[in-house]
Amino acid sequence: MLITRDARPSEYDAVAALTLRAYSEYATIMDPLAWDGLERAIQAALSTDERIERIVAEDDGQIVGSVLLFPAAIQAYAFSEERAASPELRLLAVAPEARGKGVGEALVNECIRRAKASGARELGLHTSRSMRHAMRLYERMGFVRAPERDFHPPGTEIVEGYRLPL
Repeated sequence: MLITRDARPSEYDAVAALTLRAYSEYATIMDPLAWDGLERAIQAALSTDERIERIVAEDDGQIVGSVLLFPAAIQAYAFSEERAASPELRLLAVAPEARGKGVGEALVNECIRRAKASGARELGLHTSRSMRHAMRLYERMGFVRAPERDFHPPGTEIVEGYRLPL
C-alpha cells in the first residue's frame, strides 16, 4: 500500500540516493553542461539547511519516491536571491522500478494538500523540456505555465515555471 509521509532524518541519505538515481537518466538526454548544472542544483537542494518539507512515498516498507516542498518566502534555488511567492514543489523523484504506479501523482497531491493547509493560494514548480514525463503529469494535474517565472542559469536548459491555483 502506497503512503506519503515526512522523511525521517535517518532516511535523508537514502532519499538523496533515490533522487540522483531517478534523475540520472537526464545525464544521457541533456547536454553535458546542462546535466552538470542540474546535478549541482539537485545536490544543493538536497543538502539545504532551509526549513523545507521532505516527503517520501513508501510502498510495502520501501521508499519509492520523494519530493521537497519549500515554503513561501524561502530561497528555493541556491543560485538566486529571489524568494518564492508561494510554496514550491522541487525534485519530484520516483524510483525507475516504481514508475507508472501513481507514485509521482501521490507525492504531488500531498504537496497540494500541504500547500492548501498552509493557506497558500497557489503551488509553484519549475521543470525543463528534458523532463517531458513530469511536464505531462503536472499539466494533467492542473498546473499551468507561468513563463514570467522562467529562468536560465548559465550553461543549462531554460527552467520553466508552472503554477497551480489552489
